Amino acid sequence: MGVSGSGKTTVARLLAERLGWAYLEGDDLHPPANVAKMHAGTPLNDADRLPWLLAIAAWIDARAAAHEAGIVTCSALKHSYREILIGNRPHVRLVYLRGEKVVIATRLAARKNHFMPPALLDSQFSTLEEPITDEHALVVPIDGPAEQAVDEIMAALALPGA
Repeated sequence: MGVSGSGKTTVARLLAERLGWAYLEGDDLHPPANVAKMHAGTPLNDADRLPWLLAIAAWIDARAAAHEAGIVTCSALKHSYREILIGNRPHVRLVYLRGEKVVIATRLAARKNHFMPPALLDSQFSTLEEPITDEHALVVPIDGPAEQAVDEIMAALALPGA
């Protein structure tokens, strides 16, 4: 989880490749109306996000039902969103990619062909509710290379190959 531009896709893909786990870019499950809204520079509201969050939760449940490990990226900016995604799923671990706004803004400015415009970064930070203690999130700084974040995640979660 993390704001747009925090490196969720890059870190998750690297982690999934190392582990041989299924991977889902959560943004791929956004309904077309959400993508159009963000592309137009309009922040999503909770009602916009609900079908998207439910689709991600269904993907998580499908992996669990198939006894498959997986990694999914999702901004999951609010505690209430994370309740939908994690809820009563004790097998799900939350990794929060935390970074300074100036670092993330620089990354967003360099990104091409993404539906999330840099102008929405302020709304992302305004919406962000950092994980609280009872969420047991692994907080990973994003100021280093993506590979460093992957190493830290693997070591902290005692994943094979760490």
